[in-house]
Amino acid sequence: MIPTVVWGTGNIGRAAIRAVHAHPSLELTAVLVHDPGKLGRDAGELAGLDHELGVAATGDPAAVLAARPRAVVYAASGDTRPDEALKDIHEAIRAGAVVVTPAVYALYDQRNAPAELREPVLAAIADGGGSLFVSGVDPGWGNDVLPALLSGLGTTVDAVRCQEIFDYSTYEQPDSVRYLVGMGQPMDYQPPMLAPSVPTTVWGGQVRLIARALGADLDEIRETLDRRPLETTVGTRTMGEFEAGTQGAVRFEVQGIVGGEPRIVIEHVTRIHPSCAPDWPQPPNPSGAHRVIIEGRPRIEVTVEASDEGENRSAGGNATAVGRLVNAIDWLTEAEPGFYDALDVPLRPATGRLGRSAR
Repeated sequence: MIPTVVWGTGNIGRAAIRAVHAHPSLELTAVLVHDPGKLGRDAGELAGLDHELGVAATGDPAAVLAARPRAVVYAASGDTRPDEALKDIHEAIRAGAVVVTPAVYALYDQRNAPAELREPVLAAIADGGGSLFVSGVDPGWGNDVLPALLSGLGTTVDAVRCQEIFDYSTYEQPDSVRYLVGMGQPMDYQPPMLAPSVPTTVWGGQVRLIARALGADLDEIRETLDRRPLETTVGTRTMGEFEAGTQGAVRFEVQGIVGGEPRIVIEHVTRIHPSCAPDWPQPPNPSGAHRVIIEGRPRIEVTVEASDEGENRSAGGNATAVGRLVNAIDWLTEAEPGFYDALDVPLRPATGRLGRSAR
């Protein structure tokens, strides 16, 4: 069994605890939390399971890493604390752990990451013998390995489009929804996540991964952005009201330009209520969806719908993103210490988990 730590118990961490518990090759040995109210609570309770796991949450990373875990699922947020997240990740790698995380967007395409981010990771790997694999929560597999796999089913490929179509009213991270993305803010508010060049910082690496998989040379990466106001005030289950006239929907594209045309596109369509921007792409049901469209011969379109945690409909996408990361751990522990990306790490089948429940 591979001793595995889950660091953070938010949307991603809850799913990570369940995924580690269900994996036949992994053993959950510690759960790290920041919130004092979670200290000492059982991991099963924090993960929403109907039974305890016998692992009490702790707030002492140094003690946990001193025990030399073989793997760490770093599920703490990097959105508003990127420097702190990188420091935590470096320490885990230096402790000899395989680290999997969605927290550092700029490291999705690690080969082309800025030297000031990449070189400290390589130094930590050299010092401690750990490894790092970074993949996304939107979810990463939908913007890298899935389009690459689907492209191999066709004869010709003219363009690749990856879509996330999502209702943010059930995404239980109000700071991210209201302030990072700007839902419910005045239309003249500049959401940090939508500032010029930021979408490319976050999703440009995935565009480059697809281009690398297809052997395509990118001319450049461009961005488009559209925002719509709410026509009426709407209420949400967990985040209160969003007033008429404030931002209610966002649509942007990160475009990989090949031969002067947008050939690789990652598109996000997000709303705080289905009534906003009804003319934009809609999900097949209120749970939202991730979609990959291969324009070519033949034209291929695949839509993935995932659900988890009952009314928290965002949890399905989180769970599949976590599954990609957690299911890579046993492969990574057998590989040489290193810095890996989505094209290096194979998709792993759920071997030994048919009928195995994490509830």
